[in-house]
Amino acid sequence: MAARVLWAVRRRMRPLAVHAASESRGWLHPFSTATQRTAGEDCNSEDPPDELRPSLAERALKLKAIKLEKEVQDLTVRYQRAVADSENIRRRTQRCVEDAKIFGIQSFCKDLVEVADILEKTTECISEETEPADQKLTLEKIFRGLSLLEAKLKSVFAKHGLEKMTPIGDKYDPHEHELICHVPAGVGVQPGTVAFVRQDGYKLHGRTIRLAQVEVAVESQRRL
Repeated sequence: MAARVLWAVRRRMRPLAVHAASESRGWLHPFSTATQRTAGEDCNSEDPPDELRPSLAERALKLKAIKLEKEVQDLTVRYQRAVADSENIRRRTQRCVEDAKIFGIQSFCKDLVEVADILEKTTECISEETEPADQKLTLEKIFRGLSLLEAKLKSVFAKHGLEKMTPIGDKYDPHEHELICHVPAGVGVQPGTVAFVRQDGYKLHGRTIRLAQVEVAVESQRRL
């Protein structure tokens, strides 16, 4: 700023200095006023000195700053779009997980409905109006219905990876068995193995979902 002011003062003082020098030397020109005006116009038409002009480096930096600003704006817009897309994906995924929790057992329930149909038909065979002579026939129908029901249940369990454990004779495992009591080891029963199952245990795709309640054989202690 100071350099510009100094340059402007020098430009204005130059015609006055030339005119004063001419008068001191006795140079009187008939067109001194025109000469001064021309000199002033020439001074006005002069360009600012080179040190006041913006350098090429400054111009390059300015252009680079504009370019970087545009890139920042573009990246900001892309980031906002990516955030919005990820939020939409998160919501859809959460909705799918919730639907899977609710309808994940739909196939299993559909198979159980068939089991319920068999059970319902079996119970219809028993009625208060059944004659004593027909009791044998009724019991046969109930037996066939229960047998069919058991077979259907086993088929449904196998289809969905549900397996009943049969641990009799197996070594006691606290991860699969719930110990109820100890019993003396008998013939053909090794100590530390399962001698009797009170309640069956089940596995789902190899993972225990219900422990089997068992009685474990131990060596009998002789009294002295």
